Parts: sequence; structure tokens; C-alpha cells
Amino acid sequence: MIITKSQQDKFYSSISTYYSEIFPFNPSQIELMEQMMGSLQGKSILDVGCASGELAYHLAEKGARVTAIDLNKNLLAAARDKRSHENVTYMWANMLHIARLFGRAKFDGVVCFGNTLVHLMNPMQMRDFFSGVLTVLKPGGKFMLQILNYDKIFSERPASLPLIETSVIKFERNYVYEQGTREIDFHTRLTVKYTGELIENQTELLGIGSADLTLLMDVAGLKDIVLFGGFDGSPFSKDKMPLVISASKMDKPEIR
Repeated sequence: MIITKSQQDKFYSSISTYYSEIFPFNPSQIELMEQMMGSLQGKSILDVGCASGELAYHLAEKGARVTAIDLNKNLLAAARDKRSHENVTYMWANMLHIARLFGRAKFDGVVCFGNTLVHLMNPMQMRDFFSGVLTVLKPGGKFMLQILNYDKIFSERPASLPLIETSVIKFERNYVYEQGTREIDFHTRLTVKYTGELIENQTELLGIGSADLTLLMDVAGLKDIVLFGGFDGSPFSKDKMPLVISASKMDKPEIR
């Protein structure tokens, strides 16, 4: 299934106005990127699944030249409106098409944060995405990925994720597990406090585990794969909810 105008698109459109309130910028994302990539000044970065542009904007503030893509036009409109920057280009694009769109060796770094990957409902699509990442990275370039730790989720099978609440919104997140699969029906309830508006929605996720992820990355040709337990750079543990992965494109072709 190629991601097109779909249930997922409707899901993100429905919360696009409040996305930055639900998921505010996390400075530790850039701190870990700097540990993995060095100074971001002058580096070309592809931000896959840029949402409302918080990360892209702050990368640009660090001196990076950012191409930020998303498949939801409402989120992109919010990004252009509130997070415009002379060093950021926002584009409507499918994450599976990056090799065709950008060509070979165009970026020093590619990032895909915010649990974006698991909207691909087929592991082979994930492998294809990683192959695209390899294509667009310059030799020695870095790829960084963040999703939830689905090893923990499928071990414990929680009915919900922690409540997100601010003075403006309350965001409830519930999981329904498809028996015998790694598929999850993700149900949300967004309450806007000052109006009382209630926005309910759902979409599908594929809860891929860490071992399968690293295998798909390796098969695609990414190397130096390192797993972290969060943007604080702590070691990955199957008991922690976050999963952050760093990988590299080799400087020279591997001799087999």
C-alpha cells in the first residue's frame, strides 16, 4: 500500500491545528543529532515527516539547510505559516519516493522522527524507504530514526499511551491490537479546552520490533547501526518506551 490521501491523511488533518501543542519541539533531538553528525552548520538535512515544522525550523536556526517533507497538506500549511525560515524548503512528498525526487548523494543527514515510519504497513515498504535513505545520503552521511519501542508495547500490550495534557488540549491515545498480527488500530481523542471541541479519530500502525528494524536497515545497506533508549543518548533497553536509531552510509563501497 502506497500512502496516499487516506485515513492517515484525515487523521493528521484533524489535529494539524494543535499538532505543535500536542508534540512540542524537543531540544534533545538536535543535541543527539549533533553528537552523531557533528556541527549542523552548513549541512544539508532531509526531514522526513516534518509535521508542523518544529524540528526543521530549529535545525535551520543551527545553520543547517533543510528540506522538510510531509504527506499532509494541512500540516505543511501550518509549518509554512508558523515555522518558515530562509534555510527551510517545505515539500509535499511521499517518504517512499525520496530517491526519485532527490537523486543520489544529496544530503549529509536524513532524519525521520515522530513515529512516522510505522504508518508504512508493510516491512518491505520500510526496507524500500531505508534503500531510498541510502541513495540520497552522501558517503559518510547519517540517518536517524525515532519510533516507539514496540518490543515493549507488544510484551505488555497496554490499552493506552500516557495522556498528553496542556492548558490548551487533552490528547488521549488508545491501542486496539489486531489478533495474530503486529498491526494496531490507533484511536485518539483530542479535547480543545477553551472551546470544548472534541476530535476523535483513528489510524493504523505497524508495530515493528527493534531486531526487524535493524535487519531491514542492514539489508538496505545502512551500516554502523546504533540503538538508543531515547534522545538523551542512553543505551536502548526493551524496558524503555522510546527507540532512537542512528545509522550511516559507508564512505566507500563495501567489498563483499
